[in-house]
Amino acid sequence: MTSQAAYPPSASRNGAKALEEGFPVVPISELAQQESWRKEIHRPLYHIHKWWATRLGSVFRGITLGALLPSDNDIWSSFYKCHDLADKVVLDPFMGSGTTLGETLKLGARAIGSDINPVSTFLVRQAFTPIPEAPLRAAFAQLEAEVAPEIRHYYQTRDPATGALIPVLYNFWCKTVTTPAGEVISLFARYVFAQHSNPRRKPQAHVVCPHCAEVSTARFDAVALDCPHCTGHFNPQAGPAKGQYVVTSDGSRYRIKDLLPKDGSPPDHQLYALLAVRPNGEKIYLTPRAADHALYSEAETRLRAEDLPLPTLEVRPGHNTNQARGYHYRLWSDFFNSRQLLCLGLLLRHILRIADPGVQEQMLCLFSGTLEFNNMFCSYKGEGTGAVRHMFSHHILKPERLPLENSIWGTPKSSGTFSTLFESRLLRAKRYLTEPFELQIQHDLFGQRYGTRRVVASRPLQPRCVTTWSELQAHREAVMVLNGDSASLPLPDACVDAVVTDPPYFDFVHYSELSDFFYAWLAPVLSDRYPWMRHTDCSAAGEVQQKDPRTFAQQLGQVLLECHRVLKQDGILAFSFHHSRAEGWAAVHTAIQDAGFAVVAAHPVHAEFQAARPKSTARDPISLDAILVCRKREALGTPAPGVPSPREYAQQLADDLESTVVDASQGDQFVMAAARMLVHVGHNTMNYETIRKHLVRLHHAIVDTGLRSARPPTSQT
Repeated sequence: MTSQAAYPPSASRNGAKALEEGFPVVPISELAQQESWRKEIHRPLYHIHKWWATRLGSVFRGITLGALLPSDNDIWSSFYKCHDLADKVVLDPFMGSGTTLGETLKLGARAIGSDINPVSTFLVRQAFTPIPEAPLRAAFAQLEAEVAPEIRHYYQTRDPATGALIPVLYNFWCKTVTTPAGEVISLFARYVFAQHSNPRRKPQAHVVCPHCAEVSTARFDAVALDCPHCTGHFNPQAGPAKGQYVVTSDGSRYRIKDLLPKDGSPPDHQLYALLAVRPNGEKIYLTPRAADHALYSEAETRLRAEDLPLPTLEVRPGHNTNQARGYHYRLWSDFFNSRQLLCLGLLLRHILRIADPGVQEQMLCLFSGTLEFNNMFCSYKGEGTGAVRHMFSHHILKPERLPLENSIWGTPKSSGTFSTLFESRLLRAKRYLTEPFELQIQHDLFGQRYGTRRVVASRPLQPRCVTTWSELQAHREAVMVLNGDSASLPLPDACVDAVVTDPPYFDFVHYSELSDFFYAWLAPVLSDRYPWMRHTDCSAAGEVQQKDPRTFAQQLGQVLLECHRVLKQDGILAFSFHHSRAEGWAAVHTAIQDAGFAVVAAHPVHAEFQAARPKSTARDPISLDAILVCRKREALGTPAPGVPSPREYAQQLADDLESTVVDASQGDQFVMAAARMLVHVGHNTMNYETIRKHLVRLHHAIVDTGLRSARPPTSQT
């Protein structure tokens, strides 16, 4: 984005920073796109536990470097160098999963992170606590000896070929409803329940017969099948559930919600298939037998007899929770079946017996992360990919009609279980602390990509986690992790060199509503240690999360005003942002202006994995973030007069699109143009409604122009 300057050149300002001069959009976007395919591999430190909209580490390394280095430095040429910025302090007032903190520490600077959400505070503390691998493995071995056999007992079945007990990887369930006439209907949209991720190449799929409930195989696209078990004829593509309605055997049609249990309980479920694994590693789909149903009943009986640390928190009404509540999910415990509650409760009870508090909390973090893949809102992705689609693949809590029950402890063939996540999440995050690396894309002599490699560009991280400013100052390598309203920070005036962050969306993902799912389990066992785990739920009065854009602007503005107070006079505020609507950009502009800042530069950059489920289902997905670079208004010169017209912005987009590394949708184009407009508005006082109208006209101009990126999408290696 080569926007015209709204102010005198940054080089003429005191303490001008590299990020004001420019940003290596093409190489960092290319790097970010590669990272986004496997974020948990390339930046495991920020994926020790679920968090929403986790930003890409490579992008934030570039932003943080540019925010700290003087303007005569080139960000890209400095990207893979080891830095020692021990005299610098960076603040992130919306730390989320801790991306800014980690990238700051890797540059040798001190980091301060604050978040009002207690789950964020807990996971960031665990991520940056440098605990050696040996005591973690010892605790895991203890759990494996003491509680894993109990859990495995409830996830086994008989091999029909040998009669031997073999482990069950997944249990397949289907929601059922009962009509006024007493007919029980399973909510299958189709009877094909398992197929390969590339069905054209591997067309064999697994189906369940609606007549005898036996599992058999057929082509994924078969429209006529005679069951080999009962000879019943049916169409595997045509189940009784059609959208929000269900059709009975006599052709009657009911709205599914009208058939929910009248006692206010969640829908019933029917176990219809198992996926088990033989000793030789072969996976087999099976029809549940009497012994399998009896094993579940055994778990139900034991659950009633046990006194386990289970969640009791209610699901509060909200933007992201109302759909679940509409299906009678009123308690967070309702998201699990009886076997899951029993096995999770047994596991949690044994974790709480670990003597070392630090190791215990690491295991609690792992346990909490496991919940995402072990509940009745999960579903089956199919073969040829990660098997479990976790509950947050949608940004709403969407009840699954065909939920997948994972095996909690798991086997080496499992996905998303306690044992597999121990290796892939917890240990990988701890290793990243001791062996941090950057991803580097390799090019041949003709500039073509042919692979990637890992580059060491920072010292091992052994930060001391502190909670006060004096402690942060006392230690060369330290991270200050705070919980609370970032509009009131326990920091002195003008003490931080840069503020680097990613604020919440005002009208989309309500983090506190979703994080209650984890809080319901964590708060009861951690409330005696941390005051921020003693609240009723994750909501708070200062939470920056509102559907009303003006309220959002006011709340965000209060946090940015506090950032203005603690930021040094020559420091910069930089944050990433994108939004598809004028209201979002107008709200951000208002917050920046009211806090005493002005946008002095903006740069587009690749945001996240384009095939992520919310993006892949969007009509006009946004793949770019705008990096907004702000300075205190009093530190700036006189702004350039006037604001170019929306049509001028749209015409300038053709040049801007050359700097992107992804095919820019109209949503991306609006992000780029809106960010440019915020730079031009700059110091000029403009209220919310005025800037909103400018942005609406800008959006119309982009649609009318009908631009498309001149650059093809980057191929994936």
